Amino acid sequence: MGELVLHWHRRDLRLHDNVALAEARQQSAKVVGIFCLDPAILEKDDVAPARVKYLLACLAELAEHYQKVGSQLLLFRGNPLEVLPKVAESLKAHTVYWNLDVEPYAQQRDHQMAIALRKVAVKVETFWDQLLHGPGKVFTQSKKPYTVYSPFWKNWSQKTKAAPVATPKACQGLTDAENKVAESLGAIALPTLADLGFSWDKPFTVPVGEAASLERLTRFTENFIEQYDGDRNFPAVEGTSRLSAALKFGAIGIRTVWQATETALEHCRSEEAEAGVKTWQQELAWREFYQHCLFFFPELAQGPYREDFKTFPWENDEQKFRAWCQGQTGYPIIDAAMRQLNETGWMHNRCRMIVASFLTKDLIIDWRWGEKYFMQTLVDGDLSANNGGWQWSASSGMDPKPLRIFNPYTQAQKFDSEGDYIRQWLPELSKLDTQVLLTGKIPSLIRRQYNYPEAIVDHGVQQREFKRLYQLMKANG
Repeated sequence: MGELVLHWHRRDLRLHDNVALAEARQQSAKVVGIFCLDPAILEKDDVAPARVKYLLACLAELAEHYQKVGSQLLLFRGNPLEVLPKVAESLKAHTVYWNLDVEPYAQQRDHQMAIALRKVAVKVETFWDQLLHGPGKVFTQSKKPYTVYSPFWKNWSQKTKAAPVATPKACQGLTDAENKVAESLGAIALPTLADLGFSWDKPFTVPVGEAASLERLTRFTENFIEQYDGDRNFPAVEGTSRLSAALKFGAIGIRTVWQATETALEHCRSEEAEAGVKTWQQELAWREFYQHCLFFFPELAQGPYREDFKTFPWENDEQKFRAWCQGQTGYPIIDAAMRQLNETGWMHNRCRMIVASFLTKDLIIDWRWGEKYFMQTLVDGDLSANNGGWQWSASSGMDPKPLRIFNPYTQAQKFDSEGDYIRQWLPELSKLDTQVLLTGKIPSLIRRQYNYPEAIVDHGVQQREFKRLYQLMKANG
């Protein structure tokens, strides 16, 4: 039997197209997976129960997949910096492999982990897996990280993309004696959501785990991607991939995803179809752009990128914020989107932009409040993408355009012209005339009759007020 190597899973909950895992299998057939349920993550105040439930489902499937190839997944609950070195040393592991991450916490933890493992004479091998091009591979001509998406995309899109890597086969797990050692060190069976102190009883509207995500990728790239450019902005239309949670947890490999888009491109028979595929590829590049930004500018996780926004006079009305969270603003498109989020743990991307603009530009509430609420509810909540999206909407981030304000009524009329999406999530308003629904001109009597609130602010008034505050900030900056 070969020497034991461990693969430490974090955001790569799959066997297929997993760079570090494939490399580990190259070193030895005796490759065992290990995952640590980290209190530093699970006990944060921005953790979403839906996301933890998704994580547990992925881990259950991952354990099954390990068994099918002849090995196993070890589970622990505790600080990985205490758990992993002890396990690796006690099991006499030769090397620990893992895939790198861009988040500040992960980078700090990984640096400390490498030191701790080397102290106990265990080798470390790390790789970039969740990005097609890791940080440092896409720089400006002056060798600096990009802070604007368009030139990033131009450079990134011209680089050769790696093919998916092989799924490990014919592996070996621990011996009975080694399993007893692992148990003595605290190896556990997969806990339930309740065991971890969470509750989420709603069904997922996104594919969960490796098999379902691969199936969804095939379905999307064969049936929907060619229409993506036109359909992606309409929340009532099934026009998006819904693979964001799978990409966040690494239930699907990014090289596999890219390869599927290239195959779709080869099958295109029209410019419109090509535009659909290329637009989705650009969305994958946005994901990478935000990850590169967070890697090189970790301060983004704490506050605005633009210096002048650090003193912006947000009004931060807690009552208005609660109304926004609960989908009780009196603006149908806003409330429909927030109810979709609260009931499913997911929200259509167009709607994410609309509600973020409303919170920051209409309610004049600090974008960080919305960013945190999204992280507390989204199944696909990802620090880099969520932070990037919120700073884009607030005009505080890396963006050449100085100011964007979405009119919620115009957005509804343009992207939900029949009111289908609003009716789905606001059933109490389903019988209203479409024009009334989309313009928000709902008489007070009708609002009371259907127990639907009055609009909490006037968009026109608030838009002017935000612009005034914005100009004041620039003048003082």
